[in-house]
Amino acid sequence: MSYKFYLDYSDDSKYYPDYLTNLVAKQSKSLLETAGYKAQIAPHPNEASMKLFVNNKFVARIIEGCNSISIIILFISFIIAFSGKFKVTLFYLLSGAVLIYVVNLIRIVILSIGLYHYPWRREILHIAIFPLIIYGLVFLLWMFWVNRFANLKPKND
Repeated sequence: MSYKFYLDYSDDSKYYPDYLTNLVAKQSKSLLETAGYKAQIAPHPNEASMKLFVNNKFVARIIEGCNSISIIILFISFIIAFSGKFKVTLFYLLSGAVLIYVVNLIRIVILSIGLYHYPWRREILHIAIFPLIIYGLVFLLWMFWVNRFANLKPKND
């Protein structure tokens, strides 16, 4: 609910389309440049997204769904639903959220490089392989949490 409020009221032209998506676009650009590519970002003129260019070639749009916040909210909700000791839960929430955010940035960079070199593989890269990375990570984090830290009480028959 608060994230929807954030999105509804983030009409700041300084951070188009919203602060977090803009930040992810800038960080993806920086990581691409670190990897040796010339990267640029620009606000999309027709939709709420940032256009990402690799070596002057348009490769992707970074939309609100690319900023990983909705996935982090999903991750946090699950961990709270199966919470353990307060300190352990808080540490796991924070470290898991940071890990998801960082892996998401790396995912965007690898996807962008893949789209630059193999544009004919766009569908499989964007629809299958790269969502599997981020959702697979969240699933593994959940399973690790449930098996190691969650306070699950066994049923007494």
